[in-house]
Amino acid sequence: MAKPSRPGAGNSKKKGASKGTGGHSRKALEGRGPTPKAEDRAWHVAGKRKAAAERYAAAGGKGRPGQKPQGRDMNRQARAKSTDDTETVTGRNSVLEALRTKIPATTLYIAQRVEMDDRVKEMLAIARHREIPVLEVTRQELDRMAGFDGVHQGVALKVPPYEYAHPQDLLEQVIDRGETPLFVALDGITDPRNLGAIIRSTAAFGGHGIILPQRRSASVNSAAWKTSAGAAARLPVALASNLTTLLKEFKKQGVFVLGLDGGGDVALPALELADRPVVIVVGSEGKGLSRLVTETCDQIVSIPISAATESLNAGIAASVALYQVATLRGA
Repeated sequence: MAKPSRPGAGNSKKKGASKGTGGHSRKALEGRGPTPKAEDRAWHVAGKRKAAAERYAAAGGKGRPGQKPQGRDMNRQARAKSTDDTETVTGRNSVLEALRTKIPATTLYIAQRVEMDDRVKEMLAIARHREIPVLEVTRQELDRMAGFDGVHQGVALKVPPYEYAHPQDLLEQVIDRGETPLFVALDGITDPRNLGAIIRSTAAFGGHGIILPQRRSASVNSAAWKTSAGAAARLPVALASNLTTLLKEFKKQGVFVLGLDGGGDVALPALELADRPVVIVVGSEGKGLSRLVTETCDQIVSIPISAATESLNAGIAASVALYQVATLRGA
């Protein structure tokens, strides 16, 4: 009596070689032709790189933006990766202004399938002319580069650390040009977005520069670049080792120091020093001007506001004061 077979065990009692399939699998492959090249497969990395190169060329560029940099470009990227001090400028206006002012950028990043408007085309043209590497990346990668709540609009630019000017140099340059100095100094402003907004307003109303203290102050970083809408590429920002000492030096050279404060003794509309060399000092929203800076000011100026509002944002206060000065100067 035969033993029952185990589940799944073969019952065949044949020995030796069995007949083959007759090449059914081999025949199934006939007629499909050769395997397409990697660059002709849309889903392949090489295919995506080829598509990116075609879009780049259509925009007036040359070469392949997704390819690995060679020679000088490779050295530039190696230097960019070797330092953590580089900043990422995001947003189409900010990136374009940075490129126009010939800031020594290291890499231009373009999002995949980005909308090719006139600004993007000009960015690519400038990058090609200056031999700045152009890399196409995903929007997720740009989101990471832009940081929390950053808006990149499909473009980003790696730039070296911001080069601050010296306050005395700025003052001498303005005087040498025969212009009436107008500066804004920040006392305790630590939010880079406020700094960016003040840079933008100062440039808009004919100011000559921003002065920051070296300690306890916002710096010109990617957030300030973005908020300034490119003005950080045109308006110089200087660092003072001690803000109070610098303001005293400016006073000796004929510059009037005006501090903004809600409890000021002079209302902004009644300001009589607008046509003189002026530095407007803006304090933080919470603490306002520091005691030493307040004692150094020639006048403390207040901006009349409704009683329903306790105070103005530092960036808005600076904008209102700058507008008033520009108006009184007849700009």
